Amino acid sequence: MRIRVAAAAVVSGAVALSALALPVAAQAAERPGTAAGLTSLAAKAVQPRDSSGNTKFSHAVVNGGKDIVLGTTGTKSVTVTYTATNASGIALTEAFLWQGTDSSTEDGITGGLGTDDDPACTETATQGTYTCKAVFNIHPATDMKDNGVAGTWKLFLGAWDLYANASYNDDVATASIKKASTLTADATPEPVKKGKTITVTGKLARANWSTGKYAGYVSQPVKLQFRKKSSSTYTTLKTVKTNSTGVLKTTTKATVDGYYRYVFAGTATTAAATAPGDFVDVR
Repeated sequence: MRIRVAAAAVVSGAVALSALALPVAAQAAERPGTAAGLTSLAAKAVQPRDSSGNTKFSHAVVNGGKDIVLGTTGTKSVTVTYTATNASGIALTEAFLWQGTDSSTEDGITGGLGTDDDPACTETATQGTYTCKAVFNIHPATDMKDNGVAGTWKLFLGAWDLYANASYNDDVATASIKKASTLTADATPEPVKKGKTITVTGKLARANWSTGKYAGYVSQPVKLQFRKKSSSTYTTLKTVKTNSTGVLKTTTKATVDGYYRYVFAGTATTAAATAPGDFVDVR
């Protein structure tokens, strides 16, 4: 079953927590209420402290353990699963993704993301143990504009038991939110005489959440790779750096028919990218 607030006691518990909250960092999150929810739970005790209360959270997995890669448009649905345990039962849990140093203070939260709906929790065969799922629908055009930066984010989980006692843990797990990237490759001339030089150009760009556009990624190492027409394996020929606008350009000698491509390994803030192989006919 889905656990929701059904008792007045639970609601009053939430109100009590809000009264104890430090000034909320509403401007830290584009989605209204995200930072308020974080601080209302986390500010109930002397800070800084990672967790408080009798509900314990475990086995948390964000996005199946994979990076959260966001472009500039559309919606990215991210699922978070976790286990919540409390011998007194659990009436409601809450989940947030946040970035910063202290979840209970205005200045300590630099980015925050909340869920559209309360997480769904189901009690297992073990009394007091619940498996839960939260879904974050992230809209990069609004949620990520001036709200945190790419890199490591933390999972904040909170809960109220059936007696309105609140618990939280602001660092249950971490997630890597990265900017999507694009990469192209174009080898010329084609066809080319055997042993002659070809030029391989391309461009590496990544999402800019503030402008809603993709922009060239500057001074990044990118591998130029080649595979023979008769092979399925690419071999790295050299590493090339992008220029001041994200453009790539290098030369190599053509010896046999095959495909040329660029490969970007990615960084802590930007997702990896591979350009489609461009075929060159050697005559």
